[in-house]
Amino acid sequence: MAIIIHDVGMRDGLQVETTVVPTERKVAWIEQLIASGIDAVQVGSFVNPRLVPQMADTDAVCRHFADRMPARTRLTALVLNEKGLERGLAAGVRDFCMGVSASDTHSRKNTGMSTVEATARIIATAHEAIDAGARVQLSVQSAFGCGFEGAIAASTVTRIVSEFVDAGFRTISLADTAGHATPRQVQSLFRAVQRAAPDVVCACHFHDTYGLAMVNAWAALECGVQSFEAAFAGVGGCPFAAVAAGNLCTEDFVHLLQRNELRGDVHLDALLALANEAEQLFGRPLPGVIHRTGPLRETAGARG
Repeated sequence: MAIIIHDVGMRDGLQVETTVVPTERKVAWIEQLIASGIDAVQVGSFVNPRLVPQMADTDAVCRHFADRMPARTRLTALVLNEKGLERGLAAGVRDFCMGVSASDTHSRKNTGMSTVEATARIIATAHEAIDAGARVQLSVQSAFGCGFEGAIAASTVTRIVSEFVDAGFRTISLADTAGHATPRQVQSLFRAVQRAAPDVVCACHFHDTYGLAMVNAWAALECGVQSFEAAFAGVGGCPFAAVAAGNLCTEDFVHLLQRNELRGDVHLDALLALANEAEQLFGRPLPGVIHRTGPLRETAGARG
């Protein structure tokens, strides 16, 4: 089974930071992520710049790469509605991530719509993207719990997934926006999705709010999840969550994989250099671990 590493640090990682990263620095960081050999980089989100100032230059960043698309690394962007999709297409994006929160409260705070309203709208937007020749990954946010509502019924998540599948979409992510997931819950929910739609390519997105992102990622790997969203240095968090906390850390997860003789093709040192650079820019320790401790190198095939 192929393991896909999708770094979302440039979007999820930066959106809660008060220090705005200059556009030229963003471009350089994206180039470093591409050079590391990971599979996908989320370069930003097409959202209201007044609400998320860090994403105000997403159009410019995407236009920079529109005629410089890397040979093997996918460049993705997040959109929440038709207007965001229109901006993304105009900026040259051809790989979109779109999502719906399983929590009605979180959905209203994040999009101003109920879960039911947001689901219908995002499916229509996703079809527009497909019609324009783009790729789409759909996600269910707050799939494992919500900081506002607490537990989310598995049936709510599988119902949304079923709507995505019935609409013709086969790449679907379950996101632990609030960081409430446990390994047993992760495996139970993903297996339910796999039973309902065996041909779906499953992706996961874990936050480390309560220190469980890495074990949840491993649990997902063990039950056949293929795509893992993570952020360099473990930065990030949803600004509309009750408690914003960082993501599964890309370089820490790569280190775990390489210690288990997986993804030795990824240049771990390139990711560590980026994590250290980000820590210097933001002027504080960032959540990742391996960029501070240094990696263990025993595993044959791991590249520096």
